[in-house]
Amino acid sequence: MKTMGLIGGMSWESSLEYYRLMNEAVREQLGGFHSAKILLNSVDFADIELLQHENRWDEADAILIEAALNLERAGAECVVICTNTMHKSAEIIQSKINIPLLHIADATAEQVCLNKIETVGLLGTRFTMEEDFYKGRLTNQFGLKVLIPGAVEREQIHQVIYDELCMGIIRQESRDYYRQVIAGLAAQGAEGIILGCTEIGLLVKPEDSPVPLFDTTLIHAQAAVRWSLS
Repeated sequence: MKTMGLIGGMSWESSLEYYRLMNEAVREQLGGFHSAKILLNSVDFADIELLQHENRWDEADAILIEAALNLERAGAECVVICTNTMHKSAEIIQSKINIPLLHIADATAEQVCLNKIETVGLLGTRFTMEEDFYKGRLTNQFGLKVLIPGAVEREQIHQVIYDELCMGIIRQESRDYYRQVIAGLAAQGAEGIILGCTEIGLLVKPEDSPVPLFDTTLIHAQAAVRWSLS
């Protein structure tokens, strides 16, 4: 079993899920008392959130590069960024380390393609939904057609993530809103929905959608475990 290096804390609510899911996957595959070999570098999300919303991405990059280097020095054999949005930094992080970075969009797209789905809806932070670092990867490397909600819906989805889910707050009103947005994307032709924020799976469940959901936290954690045990 290889050691996985996690960059967490963005938010710790979903990092906790990564730890649980990885250990459950190892126990399921190996049995007995087996658990995952994990190193965790958990950053202070208050610093990252400020830099994101002030468009100071170079400074956010620097924090995550240092976290990745720390993991490599400590003996991690891969890096897993436990958030979708900060995969905006994935390429520059990979260029600074000598171990593989397991990209969340790649793992997710592979699952979408295995399900023979060509058109997906994407939910996430405003950065993930609107910028090309994520959508572009899904389209250019995997040939997926990606639909996103309208501008007003994107803003509300973004606010729920930061003001509620990252704080551990789960509200039925927000779940209902997300269900409405998902139904709208399905009506536009989405055959599946990517929960492109690692906190959304805390709010939205398969029964909330008329089409399959792709929970990036679960998919990423399981893909990392497969890599660790390969």
